[in-house]
Amino acid sequence: MTGLGELDRPETPTSPGAWGAGSEQAPSPAATPATTPASAPEAAADPKPSAPRRGAADPVKALMHRHRELCERAVDPLEIAAGLEAHGITDRTAARFRHRDVFSLAEEMYARVSRDGDAPPSCAPTAPRARADWALLTLLPGTLCAAAVAAVHLTHGQSRLFAAASGTLAVALALRAALRRGPLSRPDRSAPGRATTWTAWLLAYAVLGSGLLDSAVAGGPDGLPTGTADGPWPLTAVPVLALTLACAPAAWTAHFFTARARRKLAASRGLEDFAAAVRPLLLGAFALFLGALAALLTLCAAVLDEPAAYAEALTLGALLFLARLLTTHGFAYAPAVVLTGTATIQAAALAAVFTSRLPGCAFLAAPVEALVTTWGAGSVPTLACGAAALALLVHATRKLTRASAHAPPDPSR
Repeated sequence: MTGLGELDRPETPTSPGAWGAGSEQAPSPAATPATTPASAPEAAADPKPSAPRRGAADPVKALMHRHRELCERAVDPLEIAAGLEAHGITDRTAARFRHRDVFSLAEEMYARVSRDGDAPPSCAPTAPRARADWALLTLLPGTLCAAAVAAVHLTHGQSRLFAAASGTLAVALALRAALRRGPLSRPDRSAPGRATTWTAWLLAYAVLGSGLLDSAVAGGPDGLPTGTADGPWPLTAVPVLALTLACAPAAWTAHFFTARARRKLAASRGLEDFAAAVRPLLLGAFALFLGALAALLTLCAAVLDEPAAYAEALTLGALLFLARLLTTHGFAYAPAVVLTGTATIQAAALAAVFTSRLPGCAFLAAPVEALVTTWGAGSVPTLACGAAALALLVHATRKLTRASAHAPPDPSR
């Protein structure tokens, strides 16, 4: 860099007497110190270059010092670029460091760190490969749910209750295992948080909630659920069966999105270019999952001879898929808040209907009863999950189109 060369170059004197001091005659013996400065003979005898001039500080070096930990653990320039973007440095900011974009700035930072610290050579990030273990884990929830639904339909009395309880436990454990491994797992491998609890509530509502709400508006329920769709508390198995079977398409779609985004990251030369390339990829993966879920709903409805409940199941599936996709890329806060709010709305709708039976509280159930009377009991979860899924989709188009969301994982973890 030109700035570094100027710092190493000695200062060029501008006064002609600086180089002519040696040619001047020596002072006479009668000369007094007052008339002959002592610095003149010293300059003539030993003309040493002055100290280097302090020019403008190296801005890239200062930036490297600020992000020293990021530069030291980076295995390629792309990881530095993603980290810089996560700290708010954009292409416009990179222009102040005399670079056209963040990627060019990251390449210089990585080259200087590699030269000083003998870091490993740069290599393009590769997406994690699909493995047989997580592929089988994503198929396990749907398989166990299908077995549990079949057991409930083939048994009666206490045997049906035992089959439902054991099937619910098995499916819950299978879902936990599927969410802890593979493309649907959190990047830090931490234990499931509150989002998992509310996800379980939403799935339970998909099975029992609409039937309970419909019976409550009509004045019931008159008894406990019998495990069938024609009982006093109807049970709808099609949505939850299709959603558990959709774990496999969700995992493969998430893996496809991650792999293609990593390739776009390696080929992009700017943050805006990367965002423009990843945005249609995200929307395409989302549409692909919804298409697979719609096909599974049609299949399950035909096998079980029950209504498919497309609106309710598709909005819930969209919400859960987007929440998990954001969580797997490190954005777990917004999905947890949205899932909590959605579950709270559904619980509040049920609570309003039952609370309205108290004296003077009939007005509480008026909005819910209007929705159920006009569009059916499935309209409440459809509206709640649809609005939540739309909010997460907008959030995902902002967060998942950033380079920092697709940075290669830290190999030390």
